[in-house]
Amino acid sequence: MALNADICEGPAGSIPLVLLHGFGGAGFVWRDVAARLSALTTVIPYDLPGHGRSLEEPAGGAGRMAKSLLADLESRGHARFHLCGHSLGGATAALMAMRVPERVASLTLLAPGGFGPEIHADALAGWRDAKSPDALRAALMPMAAPGFTFAETVLTDLSEARRVEGAGQALGTIYETLFSAPGMQGCLPLENLADTPFPIRLLWGTADAILPFSQSLNAPPVMERIVLEGAGHMLIEERPDAVIAALKAACSASV
Repeated sequence: MALNADICEGPAGSIPLVLLHGFGGAGFVWRDVAARLSALTTVIPYDLPGHGRSLEEPAGGAGRMAKSLLADLESRGHARFHLCGHSLGGATAALMAMRVPERVASLTLLAPGGFGPEIHADALAGWRDAKSPDALRAALMPMAAPGFTFAETVLTDLSEARRVEGAGQALGTIYETLFSAPGMQGCLPLENLADTPFPIRLLWGTADAILPFSQSLNAPPVMERIVLEGAGHMLIEERPDAVIAALKAACSASV
């Protein structure tokens, strides 16, 4: 399989939870979240196409990623699944849910892309180009709330992933797909999520400098909006307890 996922096996017969990271990340950013949820359900933290150990899958935008992920899940025999995505992974998860709503048990979005045109393109360019742990630490500063410190293991793992042949080129290709115009991202057809057969939770930090919190106000009323006061863009690392609580609620509702 061209897409990598370090699966945490859960109880037999449980509906799996698919986790999608953001631009420039990898499936390992979900490591602690996945470990804490595996007693409830099987957890599938993917490396998105063009990231981590999924470099063999052609890099592209959220739409292309959604198609690749749906095909991979089908090949693994998962007829139904919970979805959770952060940032670019959130936009990808939303598109997957729009395409196959009958297969989705729940959708959880963490500061997803595509909810409004504003995006901090310069910060993402710095993040795209960072390779060493020190450069990654500096590039992450505008992404989190002031004063937040990332674990050294995260920086080391990210640095190793960025140094693999072809990784930088893939990130550059994906970066170009993020924008519909200079400094502006494309918007999702959110009206397609206004009447869904599954619950949707939207988590957003009020101090998000990459995708402004005001974009959460564009969410259809069907979405349960969870406001994370003082949190920045990196919700997996900054507010893991809130993320896990939302995912436990999503997965428990269908057990």
